[in-house]
Amino acid sequence: MLSGFKQFIMRGNVVDLAVGIVIGGAFAGVVSALTDGLLTPLIAAVFGEASLAGVGNFTLNGAQFSIGLFLDAVLRFLLVAAALYAVVVLPMNRLAERRARGQEPEPEPVPSPDVVLLTEIRDLLAERRA
Repeated sequence: MLSGFKQFIMRGNVVDLAVGIVIGGAFAGVVSALTDGLLTPLIAAVFGEASLAGVGNFTLNGAQFSIGLFLDAVLRFLLVAAALYAVVVLPMNRLAERRARGQEPEPEPVPSPDVVLLTEIRDLLAERRA
């Protein structure tokens, strides 16, 4: 049972998934810091607010709506997705392409003119004997 579990864990897809989760979690922290420290205040300043939480707030029948919080969440998602694509997906695709190129069958070598001539002579001699 333990060896079966070990084989399952060591399969490429499971290991890739684990690495992706760890890298994604770590990178999400970096992107959050970038978003919180630089991009969100910059976008909020364009709208004349201190943070995106104050952008696009309105009340309808006593319910508070905050478009800025939604924009902040969308911005974070897009940054994380773009960063993971650039850091993980593109390199993995390039690696898969290189591996696929290495597995392509090599083209058969073209025989030299000498070999072609000798093959024709051999075939003609075989026809005469038959």
